[in-house]
Amino acid sequence: MIYALYPVFKDYLWGGTRLRDEYGKKCDLPKVAESWELACHKDGTCFIGLAGIDPTGPVPLTEFIRMRGKTEVLGTKPAVFPSFPVMIKLIDAKDNLSVQVHPDDRYARRVEGSVGKTEMWYIVDCEEGAELLYGFNRAVTREEVEAAAINDTLPELANHVPVHKGDVFWINAGTLHAIGKGILIAEIQQNSNLTYRLYDYGRVDKDGNKRELHLEKALDVLRFEKPVRTGPIGHKEVHQGYSRTLLGSCHYFTVFSIDLTQEYIGNATEVSFHCLTVTDGSMTIENEGQLVEAKKGESYFIPAGAGAYTLRGNGNVLITTV
Repeated sequence: MIYALYPVFKDYLWGGTRLRDEYGKKCDLPKVAESWELACHKDGTCFIGLAGIDPTGPVPLTEFIRMRGKTEVLGTKPAVFPSFPVMIKLIDAKDNLSVQVHPDDRYARRVEGSVGKTEMWYIVDCEEGAELLYGFNRAVTREEVEAAAINDTLPELANHVPVHKGDVFWINAGTLHAIGKGILIAEIQQNSNLTYRLYDYGRVDKDGNKRELHLEKALDVLRFEKPVRTGPIGHKEVHQGYSRTLLGSCHYFTVFSIDLTQEYIGNATEVSFHCLTVTDGSMTIENEGQLVEAKKGESYFIPAGAGAYTLRGNGNVLITTV
């Protein structure tokens, strides 16, 4: 069966309106900074419902898993995790995000009672000349970073990377990073909302207060060496009707990009569910006689064990499994 996902929205001060205006998100917030497409977290849980006509209406993903069974919905691999392992977001950065870092599992469990956060970015679209911050531009010391954060010169130490549509970045826990203005990304990440800010451009919230920084914790978890930009970890495989690229993989998630020109056949085995996030174009999804029209900005969930499904059309879709 094919299920539609109904996201949670966040209206952070750096967000824009593209997710509503261009990607069809139904949201009344003045800014739609983030759309949590697949989320099962205390800070936001998406809803799920049978794609097409569903007489019962969508329900929270947590309730869906409880009713149907963890292994039956998620698969044998995700079911061994104590909590839902992955989160998927669409992020519209109209302005620069804060310069930040995420902790790894060991630090997060010890200090926060949570899992850490490693993530992958896929550039869905960007303005000409857009860039992001990705690690340091040279090897630095803790003392240098602390002084730069205090003196508001931290961006001068950061590695500024121009971006283009379709680029991929792997953000290991501990890597300094910031999404730059004019970038729209799909973020696939561990199911964590832990962020330590080092620098925020002196911005204030709607009440005139500067947002909290977390300098000491950030310095504790930062990697101070210059990172290597990896891009996709797999080569593009060109087939009749589609091409497929393995973008990234870790203990918590694996992501493929499918550039569809005619037809692609996927297979959701008992091992893991498949989450399909359409980033461009439109297509149909078919499974066991159920046919769904899907367009850019929409996400769909195919439970573990659903078997073969077929995509037909023209566009790009990210397929996330565990």
